[in-house]
Amino acid sequence: MLSLDDLGLDASLGEPLRLDAYREDFRERQRTIDGQDSWKLERQQDFKEPGFASWDAFSRGDWEGALRLAEEERDIIREVAEETERRGVVLYRVRVVEEPLTPYLQWEMHLLRLRAEYGEKIRVIGPEQIEALESEHPLPELLTLGDQTVYRILYNKQGILDGGVRYLSHEVTARCRDFMRDLYEAGEELGSYFAREVAPLPPPLSE
Repeated sequence: MLSLDDLGLDASLGEPLRLDAYREDFRERQRTIDGQDSWKLERQQDFKEPGFASWDAFSRGDWEGALRLAEEERDIIREVAEETERRGVVLYRVRVVEEPLTPYLQWEMHLLRLRAEYGEKIRVIGPEQIEALESEHPLPELLTLGDQTVYRILYNKQGILDGGVRYLSHEVTARCRDFMRDLYEAGEELGSYFAREVAPLPPPLSE
């Protein structure tokens, strides 16, 4: 398995993008990866997603409302999945999960389950599987688009998306993709993990 030092994510080699620029750049490049794949690594256990109706309900302590609103995302998720499949793009995601689950992660897992139902390939790994890689810092949040683009996704201290650092390199992209593929192959399918560890949980306490 590759180490973090092998990934080539030196900040001086990437281009920092503020939030709006990151979102625009991502949307534009996402349209150009027909027939390729995209890999995502999620490490943090807490994020905030203000403005997303299901998360807003969750943050108010309305668990039933949060799940209902998440279910209402089904049509959108299906449409995106159908378009992704039509373009020959395969989406992979590795989700690091610490137990006991944070309230946020318990909520997010319901959305990931929907994504998995419509074809996103998602696997779960535990912190013990990456312990040797985090002696100095937690793993970064990473996202690849095709063969040339890697984003190191950035969040502010409150856990709100704050932009990213973009790397345009076939070599760096290949390294990051191989790194995430190794983690993915060591992980458990989201469906079986969800059924065993998430579905039986009572509603989380409000954060």
